[in-house]
Amino acid sequence: MSEVLSGAEFKKQLRAGTPKLGLFVNSHSPTVVEQLAHSGYDWLLVDSQHGPMSYETLSTMLSGIASGGAKSLVRVGGYQDRAGIQQSLDTGADGILVPYINTAEEARAAISCMRYPTAGTRSVYFPQRSMNKAGLLGYAGSANDNVIKSLQVETADCIKNIDEIAAVPGVDMLFLGQNDLCMSMGLYEKYEFPHMYTSPELNDATNKLVAAAKKNNVILGIFLFGTSRVGEFMDKDFTFIGLGNDLHHMLTQTGAYVNDVEKIAKEKGKSWTRRDTALF
Repeated sequence: MSEVLSGAEFKKQLRAGTPKLGLFVNSHSPTVVEQLAHSGYDWLLVDSQHGPMSYETLSTMLSGIASGGAKSLVRVGGYQDRAGIQQSLDTGADGILVPYINTAEEARAAISCMRYPTAGTRSVYFPQRSMNKAGLLGYAGSANDNVIKSLQVETADCIKNIDEIAAVPGVDMLFLGQNDLCMSMGLYEKYEFPHMYTSPELNDATNKLVAAAKKNNVILGIFLFGTSRVGEFMDKDFTFIGLGNDLHHMLTQTGAYVNDVEKIAKEKGKSWTRRDTALF
């Protein structure tokens, strides 16, 4: 089994240019996430913003990820979701992704919730799963360095304010959400799918993000569907790269199977065609 890195070492490697590949998890399934933790991914992100998991389920899912040695992150509801940030960290998450950041003020509020005083306002309590291995002082004393503190870049206002956001003390990562950013910039209305993703407007916004991150030694992350553009974003110095989510993985693999069987049935003169799917 690979060595389990501290959060600080994990971030150090990302900043040094070592890619870390992972997956979002939207099914509220401890069984699924535990299996994925043993599948070779460097990190798994439990998406409580869009997934229907309760705190109890989240706690069990984080245990499953820990069993496989992958780094665990949680996407919370927003910068104002103090309870979600607190519960995620106390139950063992290695990091937090805060969506829909628009201003430096919102960024500071989010980061504050992830850091113990005096650097922030995270509440301390013992015992919690996060403290099982090192104890209260062993965990809390290094948590501000080890927690992966990430902000999602997904609005036109965020790009407008990206220089100030990237400079907020404590920000480890700026994570590009192309889907929402394209919507926020009106690119879904301007371009036919999927050309908004290669549009000059999105490219300009991405370049602004990259420049601000590099200026402040901030890690660059991105959500992609599949592997076709991974090399392109590696060339742009994105090191924290998501390859989709567990439900999309399930649909694409199922789609590959039924497509194969449809071809086989045709070759054998049998009349079997797949039913409509949720994929394009």
